[in-house]
Amino acid sequence: MNPFPQDIFTEPTDVDPDTLSNLGPLTPLAGTWRAEKGVDLNPKAAGPERRTFIEHIRFDAIDPQTNGPQLLYGLRYHIHITTAEEAITFHDQVGYWLWEPATGLILQTLAIPRGQVALASGQGKAGDKRISVSASRGETQYGICSTAFLEYGFRTDSYGIDIVYNADGSWTYDIKTMLMVRGKAEPFEHHDCNTLHRIAPAKPNPLKLILDAKAKNASPAVSA
Repeated sequence: MNPFPQDIFTEPTDVDPDTLSNLGPLTPLAGTWRAEKGVDLNPKAAGPERRTFIEHIRFDAIDPQTNGPQLLYGLRYHIHITTAEEAITFHDQVGYWLWEPATGLILQTLAIPRGQVALASGQGKAGDKRISVSASRGETQYGICSTAFLEYGFRTDSYGIDIVYNADGSWTYDIKTMLMVRGKAEPFEHHDCNTLHRIAPAKPNPLKLILDAKAKNASPAVSA
Protein backbone atom coordinates (compact mmCIF):
# COMPACT_ATOMS: atom_id res chain seq x y z
CA MET A 1 0.00 0.00 0.00
CA ASN A 2 1.34 3.42 -1.00
CA PRO A 3 1.74 5.57 2.16
CA PHE A 4 2.30 8.80 0.24
CA PRO A 5 -0.28 11.44 -0.78
CA GLN A 6 -1.41 12.06 -4.35
CA ASP A 7 -0.38 15.70 -4.04
CA ILE A 8 3.42 15.64 -3.96
CA PHE A 9 3.93 19.40 -4.44
CA THR A 10 1.94 21.30 -1.80
CA GLU A 11 4.09 22.14 1.22
CA PRO A 12 2.71 22.23 4.78
CA THR A 13 1.57 25.60 6.09
CA ASP A 14 1.75 24.90 9.82
CA VAL A 15 5.54 24.71 10.14
CA ASP A 16 6.95 25.61 13.56
CA PRO A 17 10.20 27.58 12.97
CA ASP A 18 11.71 26.37 16.28
CA THR A 19 13.70 23.26 15.37
CA LEU A 20 14.97 22.58 18.89
CA SER A 21 11.38 22.19 20.07
CA ASN A 22 10.52 19.71 17.32
CA LEU A 23 13.39 17.21 17.23
CA GLY A 24 11.42 14.43 18.92
CA PRO A 25 13.77 11.50 19.68
CA LEU A 26 16.77 13.51 18.43
CA THR A 27 16.35 16.24 21.07
CA PRO A 28 19.04 14.94 23.49
CA LEU A 29 21.70 15.05 20.73
CA ALA A 30 21.61 18.82 20.20
CA GLY A 31 24.78 20.60 21.34
CA THR A 32 28.52 19.93 21.37
CA TRP A 33 30.02 16.77 22.85
CA ARG A 34 33.39 15.25 23.76
CA ALA A 35 34.80 11.94 24.97
CA GLU A 36 38.29 10.53 25.39
CA LYS A 37 37.70 6.78 25.75
CA GLY A 38 36.09 5.68 22.49
CA VAL A 39 36.98 2.21 21.22
CA ASP A 40 37.45 1.21 17.57
CA LEU A 41 37.97 -2.36 16.33
CA ASN A 42 39.10 -2.37 12.70
CA PRO A 43 40.62 -4.85 10.24
CA LYS A 44 44.37 -4.95 9.55
CA ALA A 45 46.55 -7.35 7.58
CA ALA A 46 47.91 -8.90 10.79
CA GLY A 47 44.45 -9.18 12.36
CA PRO A 48 41.93 -6.96 14.17
CA GLU A 49 43.32 -3.77 15.71
CA ARG A 50 41.82 -2.15 18.81
CA ARG A 51 42.30 1.62 19.14
CA THR A 52 41.20 4.09 21.81
CA PHE A 53 40.23 7.49 20.45
CA ILE A 54 39.27 11.05 21.38
CA GLU A 55 36.00 12.25 19.87
CA HIS A 56 34.43 15.65 19.35
CA ILE A 57 30.89 15.94 17.91
CA ARG A 58 28.87 19.06 17.17
CA PHE A 59 25.14 18.95 16.38
CA ASP A 60 23.66 22.21 15.03
CA ALA A 61 19.93 22.78 14.57
CA ILE A 62 18.93 23.41 10.94
CA ASP A 63 15.82 25.16 9.67
CA PRO A 64 12.76 22.95 8.99
CA GLN A 65 13.03 21.12 5.67
CA THR A 66 10.27 20.06 3.27
CA ASN A 67 9.96 17.59 0.41
CA GLY A 68 6.60 18.79 -0.88
CA PRO A 69 4.21 17.75 1.93
CA GLN A 70 6.94 15.98 3.91
CA LEU A 71 8.24 18.00 6.88
CA LEU A 72 11.57 17.21 8.53
CA TYR A 73 13.33 18.69 11.56
CA GLY A 74 16.98 17.96 12.11
CA LEU A 75 20.57 18.49 13.16
CA ARG A 76 23.66 18.97 11.02
CA TYR A 77 26.64 17.21 12.58
CA HIS A 78 30.41 17.03 12.34
CA ILE A 79 32.45 14.26 13.98
CA HIS A 80 36.19 14.70 14.41
CA ILE A 81 38.28 11.95 15.98
CA THR A 82 41.94 11.87 16.96
CA THR A 83 44.05 9.62 19.16
CA ALA A 84 46.36 10.31 22.07
CA GLU A 85 49.27 8.97 20.03
CA GLU A 86 48.74 11.19 16.99
CA ALA A 87 47.37 14.70 16.51
CA ILE A 88 46.28 13.92 12.94
CA THR A 89 42.69 13.07 12.10
CA PHE A 90 41.78 9.45 12.82
CA HIS A 91 38.24 9.83 11.50
CA ASP A 92 36.16 12.67 10.07
CA GLN A 93 32.44 12.52 9.25
CA VAL A 94 29.66 14.94 8.37
CA GLY A 95 25.94 14.59 7.77
CA TYR A 96 22.45 15.11 9.14
CA TRP A 97 20.13 13.51 11.66
CA LEU A 98 16.50 14.11 10.64
CA TRP A 99 13.08 13.32 12.09
CA GLU A 100 9.66 13.34 10.43
CA PRO A 101 7.04 13.97 13.17
CA ALA A 102 4.14 12.80 11.00
CA THR A 103 5.50 9.26 10.58
CA GLY A 104 8.22 8.84 13.24
CA LEU A 105 10.84 8.32 10.54
CA ILE A 106 14.44 8.89 11.69
CA LEU A 107 17.16 9.42 9.10
CA GLN A 108 20.93 9.67 9.34
CA THR A 109 22.97 10.77 6.37
CA LEU A 110 26.71 10.32 6.62
CA ALA A 111 29.72 11.06 4.45
CA ILE A 112 33.38 10.29 5.10
CA PRO A 113 36.33 11.69 3.12
CA ARG A 114 37.42 8.31 1.82
CA GLY A 115 34.70 8.06 -0.81
CA GLN A 116 31.72 6.66 1.06
CA VAL A 117 28.21 7.87 1.85
CA ALA A 118 25.14 6.28 3.40
CA LEU A 119 21.52 6.98 4.26
CA ALA A 120 20.26 5.02 7.27
CA SER A 121 16.70 4.87 8.62
CA GLY A 122 14.76 3.88 11.70
CA GLN A 123 11.66 4.81 13.70
CA GLY A 124 11.19 6.78 16.91
CA LYS A 125 9.04 9.12 18.92
CA ALA A 126 9.53 11.98 21.35
CA GLY A 127 10.75 10.77 24.73
CA ASP A 128 12.46 7.61 23.47
CA LYS A 129 15.50 6.61 25.52
CA ARG A 130 16.99 4.59 22.67
CA ILE A 131 17.11 5.05 18.88
CA SER A 132 18.52 2.92 16.08
CA VAL A 133 19.04 3.36 12.35
CA SER A 134 20.52 1.05 9.72
CA ALA A 135 21.45 0.88 6.04
CA SER A 136 22.32 -1.97 3.67
CA ARG A 137 24.43 -2.20 0.53
CA GLY A 138 22.35 -2.50 -2.63
CA GLU A 139 19.31 -0.67 -1.27
CA THR A 140 18.16 2.31 -3.33
CA GLN A 141 16.24 3.99 -0.47
CA TYR A 142 18.34 3.45 2.66
CA GLY A 143 21.67 2.24 1.34
CA ILE A 144 25.44 2.58 1.14
CA CYS A 145 27.52 3.91 -1.76
CA SER A 146 31.30 3.44 -1.93
CA THR A 147 34.21 4.00 -4.30
CA ALA A 148 35.35 1.23 -6.64
CA PHE A 149 38.37 0.53 -4.43
CA LEU A 150 36.34 0.18 -1.26
CA GLU A 151 33.96 -2.15 -3.07
CA TYR A 152 37.00 -4.18 -4.15
CA GLY A 153 38.99 -4.23 -0.91
CA PHE A 154 36.66 -3.43 1.99
CA ARG A 155 33.08 -3.89 0.82
CA THR A 156 30.55 -2.49 3.30
CA ASP A 157 27.49 -4.74 3.39
CA SER A 158 25.60 -3.11 6.27
CA TYR A 159 25.76 -0.29 8.79
CA GLY A 160 23.86 0.19 12.02
CA ILE A 161 24.05 2.51 15.00
CA ASP A 162 22.27 2.14 18.35
CA ILE A 163 22.10 5.20 20.61
CA VAL A 164 21.12 5.15 24.29
CA TYR A 165 20.37 8.33 26.23
CA ASN A 166 21.79 8.01 29.74
CA ALA A 167 20.26 9.35 32.96
CA ASP A 168 23.18 11.74 33.56
CA GLY A 169 22.59 13.55 30.23
CA SER A 170 25.33 11.74 28.33
CA TRP A 171 24.64 9.37 25.45
CA THR A 172 26.26 6.16 24.29
CA TYR A 173 26.51 4.81 20.77
CA ASP A 174 27.34 1.37 19.44
CA ILE A 175 28.15 1.12 15.71
CA LYS A 176 28.43 -2.15 13.81
CA THR A 177 29.59 -2.11 10.22
CA MET A 178 29.84 -5.44 8.40
CA LEU A 179 32.76 -5.57 5.97
CA MET A 180 33.89 -8.12 3.41
CA VAL A 181 37.66 -7.72 3.37
CA ARG A 182 39.35 -8.99 0.22
CA GLY A 183 41.07 -12.33 0.82
CA LYS A 184 39.00 -13.15 3.91
CA ALA A 185 36.36 -15.86 3.88
CA GLU A 186 34.19 -14.44 6.65
CA PRO A 187 32.75 -10.93 7.09
CA PHE A 188 34.44 -8.63 9.61
CA GLU A 189 32.40 -6.69 12.17
CA HIS A 190 33.95 -3.23 12.35
CA HIS A 191 32.89 -2.04 15.79
CA ASP A 192 32.91 1.43 17.37
CA CYS A 193 31.50 2.53 20.72
CA ASN A 194 31.73 5.61 22.92
CA THR A 195 29.93 7.67 25.58
CA LEU A 196 29.75 11.42 24.92
CA HIS A 197 29.35 14.25 27.43
CA ARG A 198 27.98 17.68 26.52
CA ILE A 199 30.48 20.54 26.65
CA ALA A 200 28.27 23.26 25.11
CA PRO A 201 24.51 23.71 24.66
CA ALA A 202 22.74 23.89 21.33
CA LYS A 203 21.87 27.19 19.64
CA PRO A 204 18.53 27.84 17.93
CA ASN A 205 18.31 27.36 14.17
CA PRO A 206 18.87 30.43 11.93
CA LEU A 207 15.17 31.03 11.15
CA LYS A 208 14.25 30.98 14.85
CA LEU A 209 17.06 33.44 15.64
CA ILE A 210 15.88 35.82 12.92
CA LEU A 211 12.25 35.68 14.04
CA ASP A 212 13.23 36.18 17.69
CA ALA A 213 15.35 39.20 16.78
CA LYS A 214 12.52 40.74 14.76
CA ALA A 215 10.07 40.20 17.62
CA LYS A 216 12.49 41.77 20.09
CA ASN A 217 13.05 44.84 17.92
CA ALA A 218 9.42 45.31 16.94
CA SER A 219 7.82 48.52 18.17
CA PRO A 220 5.10 47.97 20.78
CA ALA A 221 1.56 48.55 19.68
CA VAL A 222 0.13 51.99 20.56
CA SER A 223 -3.09 51.86 22.51
CA ALA A 224 -5.96 54.04 21.28
